[in-house]
Amino acid sequence: MPMMDTLQPGAPAPEFSLPAIHRAGQVSLTDYKGRSPLLLALFRGLYCPFCRRSIAQLGVTADKLKAAGVETLAVVATQVERARLYFRYRPTKLALASDPELTTFRAFRVPKPEVTPELMESMHTTRTSAGGELSEALPIRDALNALDEKDQYEFTPTDNEEMEKQFPQLVGQFLLDRDGVIRWLNIEGARGGFEDLGRFPSAEEFLAAAASLKR
Repeated sequence: MPMMDTLQPGAPAPEFSLPAIHRAGQVSLTDYKGRSPLLLALFRGLYCPFCRRSIAQLGVTADKLKAAGVETLAVVATQVERARLYFRYRPTKLALASDPELTTFRAFRVPKPEVTPELMESMHTTRTSAGGELSEALPIRDALNALDEKDQYEFTPTDNEEMEKQFPQLVGQFLLDRDGVIRWLNIEGARGGFEDLGRFPSAEEFLAAAASLKR
């Protein structure tokens, strides 16, 4: 997967201002810049079961990061109304922002691979057990369907539109220092290709990155 164009450590984070999901108004980089380091996590729409699980995991990790002096913001690529409905029933402590047009993805240059026969073949041949959550490793598409069924996730027209529009968008996490400079990043698939899809950094990985800011 192409990764070399993604913004790298040492680059200033692009400014952004997005509708907040967890409260009224906007949330922007200037809310954090000069005040606190920030872990910025970019997620696909809620149609993605990998992202739903990662958001839940990050909600737990955010408390540990806050204790280490780092704020967390999750950007979800879905309509703000859709997100507010979802998180009303599945609350999280995370600060959340809505970005259905993927403006932050483009600004931070998170890869969206070209759809080719080779990519589609990899989607069919690469298997995952979703970190052991599934009883057996399944082709990626089948694994996604199995997770949706397990969640009893009900797709809306918004979900279907965003899924079609975003495929095959990757996700990423960027750790910014208090000056808004990127100091660490993780891009889905950067290390393991398609076998890495859905893998999300552990709390320990995030905390180790946060600790490096103090050096």
